[in-house]
Parts: sequence; C-alpha cells; structure tokens
Amino acid sequence: MEEIRVDLGERSYGIHIGSGILAGLAEAVKGFRFSRVSLVSNPTVYALCGEALSGSLRKSGLDVSTIIIPDGEAYKDLFWAYYIYGELLKRKLDRSSAIIALGGGVIGDIAGFVASTYMRGISFIQAPTTLLAQVDSSVGGKTGVNHPLGKNMIGAFYQPRLVWTDVDTLRTLPKREFLAGMAEVIKYGVIWDAGLFSFLDENRSAILDLEKDPLTHVIKRSCEIKAEVVSKDEREGGLRAILNYGHTVGHAVETATGYAAYIHGEAVAIGMQVAAKLASLLGLLDRKDVERIRSLIDSYELPSSVPAGLETERLFSSMQLDKKAVAGELRFVLPEKIGSVRILSVSDTAKIIESMRSE
Repeated sequence: MEEIRVDLGERSYGIHIGSGILAGLAEAVKGFRFSRVSLVSNPTVYALCGEALSGSLRKSGLDVSTIIIPDGEAYKDLFWAYYIYGELLKRKLDRSSAIIALGGGVIGDIAGFVASTYMRGISFIQAPTTLLAQVDSSVGGKTGVNHPLGKNMIGAFYQPRLVWTDVDTLRTLPKREFLAGMAEVIKYGVIWDAGLFSFLDENRSAILDLEKDPLTHVIKRSCEIKAEVVSKDEREGGLRAILNYGHTVGHAVETATGYAAYIHGEAVAIGMQVAAKLASLLGLLDRKDVERIRSLIDSYELPSSVPAGLETERLFSSMQLDKKAVAGELRFVLPEKIGSVRILSVSDTAKIIESMRSE
C-alpha cells in the first residue's frame, strides 16, 4: 500500500492506494474513534463489496449503519441529500460521527456535501470504487449536488479525513465506467505531465487489460498531481482551476442532456477536445497537439466531439450559467502544449461556437 499526502495543515489527510486493501479500512477508521459510522452507497456497489465492508467495520467494534440511494448522476440532488439527512437523524449520528462514501463520484459528492452541512459538519471518509473517483473526485474536497439548470451548482469545499483506494474494485466496473475514468487521467497528462500523456499512449493495451502495475501507476500519478495542485490552492483561487480542463463544455453537455445521455468522464472528454480546438483557433496550441489529444481520447474509446443534434447555441447558453463564468465571460482552461495550460476568459462567441462544431 502506498500513501500520498494532501498537505493542508490541520486538514491534511492521506490517500492510501493498494490492491485488496478494502477490508483494512475498518482498522484505519477505528483509529479515529468515531461514535457512529454511516456507510453511504448505491445498490450496485453495496451488493459487490458493501456488505463485506460493513461486516469488517462491525467486527472492529464500530457502530455502523447503511444508507442506500439509487445509482446515477440523476440522483445527485437535494431530494436525495434530504433523504440522507433524515436517515442520519433517525440513526442518531452526532458531531463525533462520520460518513463513509463507498462508490463513485456521485456517492462521494453527495455524501461529502451532506457531511459538510449535517450538524454544520461531521467527518467523512472516501472509499472510491470507480476509476474516475479514485483519480479525481475523491481527492480535493469538492462536494456538491446538481440542479436542473447546472451541474454542481450547490456545494462546499470540505476535505475528507481519509481516502482509501482499493484498485481491485475496478475489476467489477463496467467497461464504459472505466473508460470514462480514463478521461480524467488523460486530463492530468494534458494539464501537467507530458510524461504521463506519453505513458497512456504507450501502455494503452496494458491499462485497458487492467494490468496491476500500469494501472496503479496512473492512479498514483493522477493523485500525486491533484494533491500537489490542491495543496497549493485548496479553494480554487488560481492554480486549482486548471483541474477544470474540459469541464466548461463537459458540464454543459451533461446539463443539456439531462444528466442521462453521457456519464461525467465522457462529457469531459468532449470538453477537452473542444478546449483544444478553441486553443488552436486562438493561436495558443499547435494543430499537431490538437490531433494528439484527439487521438488519445479516441484510443480510449471516448467521445471527442459534440454529438450531432445537440445545438451549440443551447450548449453556449448552459455554459453561461457555469460557476466558471465571470462577469458574463466564459473562462476556459486551454492547453498551450501537452503538459501545460493557461486559464483564459474568452469573449469571442464565434470562436467558442466554432470550436463546438463537429469537423
């Protein structure tokens, strides 16, 4: 098992990464001396590993309850947050209690948001079971729920006490979900590490075959990059905004399609390629690098263009409601080369719309 530290002073925590370590979470949780623990999950994940984890937590002497919410982005909203609050109250969780989020990004986001607001804040632990959650959403303390008008528009920065990543859980993941997680890994290569970008290209077959060493490497390197960025800028005052590469358009795609047609990583993949095209149109990025980004996205069987039938004007309207818009101007994370990006407010509507059009 390897540990990466997210250095945030008194809010610092460890990201533990290993194979077959899920049962060991019970001993780690026991060390916090929580009065009660509530495990939040969905039916799919709970059936695969939730009962075993609950059992190991109880065997370690913890008072454990379970809260199950439906599976999917459509359920990451205030209604289901309200449901979780009610269950926590029924089970008498107090300020010395904790929530364990067992699942993907949806579970981590909503459970973390509830933890940040229940009794004005209780502890929570991330036990991510999807690739997207393991490399991105479980780290950094962004929590939130969706609104019909926009993704993650209601939320809080709230750091977990611990992130516990068992790479073996990925073997139960549907291929589509795994590939969606690879979008976030590709993101780290574009924004920070050209070496990681090349590694993804050169080791694609081994990664897709879930070979342990290359898979663990990309998870660890992704977490190292995010931990470094978050440690320097916890609340997105500057540097951390580079982690939004692909998300301005990606969130708009999710919102415009009712959070039903695309899962998050797929939408981000579309957004990354649109941002690369926009960077080229603005004279920031060489066309060869635009094609390298598209080629890597395509090689991991991810979408790389706005779907036919989705009006670009509709997407543009949705983007204007995004949290990243400032004084009416859209802010984009735009690559200058593989491994380096800049944050830019773009007022040229024509170029934004052109970048979203399929070639």
